[in-house]
Amino acid sequence: MKKYINWLLILLFIVNSFFMAASAQDLYHEQYRPQVHFSPKEKWMNDPNGMFFYKGVYHLFFQYYPDSTIWGPMHWGHAVSKDLMHWQQQPVALYPDSLGYIFSGSAVVDYNNTSGFAKNGETPIIAIFTSHNPKAVKKEETENESISYSLDEGNTWIKYDGNPVLKNPGIKDFRDPKVMWYEAGRKWIMTLAMHDRVVFYSSPDLKNWKKESEFGQDAGAHGGVWECPDLFPMDDNGKIVWVLIANINPGGPNKGSATQYFTGNFDGNKFTPYNTETKWIDYGPDDYAGITWSNTGKRRIFIGWMSNWMYANQVPTIKWRNAMTVPRELHIAHISKEIFVRSMPVKELSTCESKTISINNVSIRHTFDLAEKTDAIKIPCVINVNVSDDKNFSLIVSNSVDEKIIIGFDKKLNQYYIDRTTSGKIDFHNEFATKHIAPRLTTKQEIKLSVILDESSAELFADDGLTVMTEIFFPTAPYNKIQIEVNQALVIKKLDYTMLKSIWP
Repeated sequence: MKKYINWLLILLFIVNSFFMAASAQDLYHEQYRPQVHFSPKEKWMNDPNGMFFYKGVYHLFFQYYPDSTIWGPMHWGHAVSKDLMHWQQQPVALYPDSLGYIFSGSAVVDYNNTSGFAKNGETPIIAIFTSHNPKAVKKEETENESISYSLDEGNTWIKYDGNPVLKNPGIKDFRDPKVMWYEAGRKWIMTLAMHDRVVFYSSPDLKNWKKESEFGQDAGAHGGVWECPDLFPMDDNGKIVWVLIANINPGGPNKGSATQYFTGNFDGNKFTPYNTETKWIDYGPDDYAGITWSNTGKRRIFIGWMSNWMYANQVPTIKWRNAMTVPRELHIAHISKEIFVRSMPVKELSTCESKTISINNVSIRHTFDLAEKTDAIKIPCVINVNVSDDKNFSLIVSNSVDEKIIIGFDKKLNQYYIDRTTSGKIDFHNEFATKHIAPRLTTKQEIKLSVILDESSAELFADDGLTVMTEIFFPTAPYNKIQIEVNQALVIKKLDYTMLKSIWP
């Protein structure tokens, strides 16, 4: 009898393992689930938070509500990766407490133990975030800044019993602290969003903060509230350029939320811009709250939330809502004496590459169908296209029911565009079915495009990342056709179509 019971237990284990594996596969392969972008196993996600790199591991925290697919009391979700592409979701890192919800913020590696939290030689990781108390009697007292620390490389967190470390000075919107170590002054610098500008604070120990200066009242876009700022230095051929990111909602170049930036100098006290004009990290509607990882050395790696506050609560996913962009590496670029920040997918995207099909020097008069070169079009994929002249052309991605997304260039207007007017499900918000535009910033004749296509998103990197656009969409049937259309003769100098393997099990 014992023998039969043992065999029965083994059989039950095998059956259970099969169903668990099937369930896990279903979990990451539902309709619209991104296959090369991070998304939570389930429920609501928005802003990336607290990203740091330590001992070979990239940590990504994010605004998370584990009880619903609609925004609610914010927690910090957590995921880790060794290559920026393949992520493993971890237990919730920070929960709401008596001071309120855990809003956005950052995390730093305190190598010198300036905080004093390490007692036995550990290296403390410090998370700095906004405590948002919706029950505050006065609205201007709703948001204060708090810290939490980890002594086990970011796996578990202890909230500081002296929170909040920075109290609200009487401002309604006072949130999203991004902290960095300023070596020249041997101090920590906090860049904080304050309604329609940013404010800089400094601290020797991450606990006691002093105001340094403000920036932005008369600079940049002001169509909405400034949020999720970031300040960091970048190398420009041996010189240092400081970059200040200030997300804004609404007021983006194509309506809704978006990420603007400034370049200039920072002296430990104030930021001085080279000019006060608005520049955008991404012109598409679906890259918001983007900030960079800390502790990555000379690399500056950026990631954004791939949605828009206009419709993020209404997009037609069921078990989860929203995803992150592909991580991007930032670089300085010069165009006509102006300094820009360009961005391209991180090199680690290559870990997902599978089969590549290449074509060279193809002359097009009307239409070129990629199906002529391959048996089947599969998404996710990367399409790299170099065309000989800056003439009108469009890259059309479509499906069997004639739903499509169109990515193109308009010579007369000198603009790139993405049109999702007939992309699939569009009726969940009246601003979704739109054609979005972005300027071409270079004067080079040859056009270079790189497009990352996933189950429900497209990321366009034009001219080596000078113009970037991110769009989400929801086709009712999978896209399986890719064509290039022109209205006058055009030569495709090179086209690479690379299939991508899913990052999920």
